[in-house]
Amino acid sequence: MTGHGGNIYRFSEEYGIPERRIIDFSSSINPLGISNAISRELRGSLKYIYGYPDIDTMKLKRCLSELHDIVPESIICGNGSTELIYLVVRALRPERGLIPAPTFSEYEKAVIISHPRVAKSHVKYFRLDKKNNFEISPDGYVQALKGCDMAFLCNPNNPTGRLLKKDEVIKIADSAKDLKCYLIVDEAFMDFCPGESVIKEVTKNPYLIVLRSLTKFYALAGLRLGYVVFPLTLAKLIENHKEPWTVNTLAQRAGIVAINDRSFRNETFRTIRKEKKFLEEGFEKLRID
Repeated sequence: MTGHGGNIYRFSEEYGIPERRIIDFSSSINPLGISNAISRELRGSLKYIYGYPDIDTMKLKRCLSELHDIVPESIICGNGSTELIYLVVRALRPERGLIPAPTFSEYEKAVIISHPRVAKSHVKYFRLDKKNNFEISPDGYVQALKGCDMAFLCNPNNPTGRLLKKDEVIKIADSAKDLKCYLIVDEAFMDFCPGESVIKEVTKNPYLIVLRSLTKFYALAGLRLGYVVFPLTLAKLIENHKEPWTVNTLAQRAGIVAINDRSFRNETFRTIRKEKKFLEEGFEKLRID
């Protein structure tokens, strides 16, 4: 199995188990699965795949612009947020990147391979303590920013699930600005706690970059769809490093439907509240600390 997103296809081949019988616990996806609205849209959109997708993803950008109340020119869409992580690092070429540990493994890989001489010396680790429930200390992280020109912050963090409050992230972002260090905040799971997003802060901070994913909340991991919000001073520079047509027609249309599907969003929150209570009560009965 791989470190990120269990490779059920390789596992199926090696152990002779059909893919449909494998449950992948390494991937945190909405338990409701794909919504009915997206299913209908995908079936109805098959007739459009004969042609190239919109290279600028304009309709999707406009929907995201309205959702977050930001200008569409600040948004770049990609083939999942992982593509965008590598894109940002490739374009900005940091000499030293700060990365919490543990966190999403692709940050480290992206920073290391962005240099001709691949070496871990380009990465500085901010170790998270099990004794402190893997919490990220804003003050400690600010101190660790010194000497770095790029830093990653996954919020909520993957795989620990710990969440920094919005004002804590803004504090870190303000310090990153003072130090001229690009802060990339990965909000792949922020749809589950939208009130803590810092997307609107991007317009105030030329060193703040926010990543988002539609694959977790909307169960589109196999379709691949993500986006990143940049300060306008950076957006054009980054786009010049991006490969064309990485967001296919079905992904673009599914993204638009997902963003506007309020009933699915509400049902997701109801389900999570119910199942969270079930787990908490079960752990209490087992007396698991």
